[in-house]
Amino acid sequence: MTQEIAVLSAKPEMALESPPVRKVFVKTYGCQMNVYDSDRMTDALAKDGYVSTDVMEDADLVLLNTCHIREKAAEKVYSALGRLRDLKKKKAGEGREMMIGVAGCVAQAEGDEILRRAPAVDLVIGPQTYHRLPEALKRVQRGERVLETDYAIEDKFEHLPAPDKAKTKARGVTAFLTVQEGCDKFCTFCVVPYTRGSEVSRPVAQIVAEAQKLVDAGVREITLLGQNVNAWHGVGADGEKWGLGELLQRLTRIEGLARLRYTTSHPRDMDDSLIDAHRDLPQLMPYLHLPIQSGSNRILKAMNRRHTTAEYIALIARIKAARPDLALSGDFIVGFPGETDEDFEDTLRLVETVGYAQAFSFKYSTRPGTPGADLGDQVPEDVKAKRLERLQALLLKQQNEFAQACIGKTIDLLLEKPGRMPGQLIGRSPWLQSVNVDANSSQIGDIVSVRITGAGPNSLFAEVVS
Repeated sequence: MTQEIAVLSAKPEMALESPPVRKVFVKTYGCQMNVYDSDRMTDALAKDGYVSTDVMEDADLVLLNTCHIREKAAEKVYSALGRLRDLKKKKAGEGREMMIGVAGCVAQAEGDEILRRAPAVDLVIGPQTYHRLPEALKRVQRGERVLETDYAIEDKFEHLPAPDKAKTKARGVTAFLTVQEGCDKFCTFCVVPYTRGSEVSRPVAQIVAEAQKLVDAGVREITLLGQNVNAWHGVGADGEKWGLGELLQRLTRIEGLARLRYTTSHPRDMDDSLIDAHRDLPQLMPYLHLPIQSGSNRILKAMNRRHTTAEYIALIARIKAARPDLALSGDFIVGFPGETDEDFEDTLRLVETVGYAQAFSFKYSTRPGTPGADLGDQVPEDVKAKRLERLQALLLKQQNEFAQACIGKTIDLLLEKPGRMPGQLIGRSPWLQSVNVDANSSQIGDIVSVRITGAGPNSLFAEVVS
């Protein structure tokens, strides 16, 4: 596909054909931060003439932005690369080239191994070096196979171009904004410190400038992202050290920014200023994702969480005292090495005590390079499966009870996108539930008052209050 011929003078023989448009297909795995990273990589490539495509077969460049958190994450990537190898070979037979790149946390953890096992891969690039992507692709085009997984000395966010207004508007009225990367907690089950590095916080001015650009392009709700987002810290305009609470306060001063959220948090970094923000800022939604992972103090110690269940429960009480309508979400791992039946019962008791509106739960699986991978006393898979089934049944019961309790409430709903049915729009409740309501597509971006009329397994239903 080529662009129209650009006429440089009145003479036909002077007309030159523009270079063909290059297309990039990005497959994103895992967390919200990977979604943000994929958008920023696409923005960086746009400066070199790449346009996004939703059709992999049409792409000149396919990027897999990978996640290493879930079980068998690496093997899923190798399986996808096998399919891409065949597509690349097919296109080569048709005289068309296609480059394949692997990005993200699997790329960081297994860079050399990816190049060894998947000869069709041209580029492996880690999450701290995305700003080098255009230059890396030029090296690929010169015939190199490129591995870029060294931790960058320079600030990648300063080098990544800001998305233009049209692209931001096309992505919708909600947006992610990464403010912090990496983690210093070194939980024994977690690979993040090894793939994302130590905790790094973006400067206040950089964050505010990006948020302002998003709002100028029509974004109404921003979710601040970080592997350990409430560990964010920086020096504010007043010269004082700020935490996430102060940053949220500053962002609420951006005219037109109606809603704020943040994820993911660690219990040890919920300080007083952040709790006060939940009390004082109406723009900060009453929803908190605060993982504990286990209800057993013995297992928490083995996980290197460095807090107890009593401390966690007391913290939740303080937060809910500040914001009584707050809904809580969490993460749980069952079957961590050495977990006994009594340890698991402790987890069930904690869930009953706290009450979760939503939660994510998984069987423990080893991550090479983490301390947990070397622990003995591994729990049998069938035991893990039975425990997970019991835990998920309890969590689903609590989720359904929370949804049912919303029926009859009148809430403010940000209308985000078209629903499945004609004349239907979807928004998110203050508690992050998907809400279906009959409304006109011209209202996308509006915040309307609705009454919750019903609750399904995965969403709520509402009617506009006139």
